[in-house]
Amino acid sequence: MRNIRLIVAYDGTDLAGYQKQPDDKGLTVQGCLEYGLSRICNEPIQIYGASRTDAGVHAKFQVCTFRTSGSIPVENIPRAMIAHIPEDIVVTAAEEIPIDWKPRWNIYGKEYAYTIYNREIGNPLTKRFHWHVKKPLDIELMRQAGAELVGTHDFTTLQGTNSTPANPVKTILGIAVEADGPNVTISVVGDGFLYHMVRNIAGLLVDIGQGRRKVEDIRGYLEARDRRVIGKTAPPQGLCLEEIFFTEARLQEVLENKYSI
Repeated sequence: MRNIRLIVAYDGTDLAGYQKQPDDKGLTVQGCLEYGLSRICNEPIQIYGASRTDAGVHAKFQVCTFRTSGSIPVENIPRAMIAHIPEDIVVTAAEEIPIDWKPRWNIYGKEYAYTIYNREIGNPLTKRFHWHVKKPLDIELMRQAGAELVGTHDFTTLQGTNSTPANPVKTILGIAVEADGPNVTISVVGDGFLYHMVRNIAGLLVDIGQGRRKVEDIRGYLEARDRRVIGKTAPPQGLCLEEIFFTEARLQEVLENKYSI
């Protein structure tokens, strides 16, 4: 028996999220990967993911593992999968790992990026990957707001409705807000995230960037532990899972280079 780790990228626009759903709920990343792997390994395959993404959310660095008694060379897996999964999903790398390695037991942190197109007239060429915000944003205010969220807090207020019960205390290690012309990116690194948490952070920062809310009110929002005190959840198409960190060294490298920590 072999244990194999995959790095997977996908455009989530036309997918029903990462987690496998009943047949009538649409294509999922897990379902497509299990189908393709079962074909190339000639046996039923079940995969285990390091993170779940919602319908419409993208990933550059999703991590999955599976066990197989099949003999396919690990270096052939990315190419072999092309014929069996949708073009929106790509296995970018595969490697054999120790049999007891489990993705959710080895995570030091995750990084997400939320992209906004901030101009009155939209850009149809990138609309699958951004939230079109027409009114101007104050980037400096958004950076100040992000700084208020960094640290260990009870993030119940930023948790999506109908969430599976989970510990709401999380640690955000860094938030960076960058603007390149009309393209605004909110990058967030944390030790873990609640359902819709990053999308709610993006929605809150946009409200502050447009003057609808104030930076000094953020601590009060967190203390309220009530989703109703903030505004709408940002749409899914702007969100991308950038990286999952499996070593402390890699996490610190990203924090120092991108977040000035």
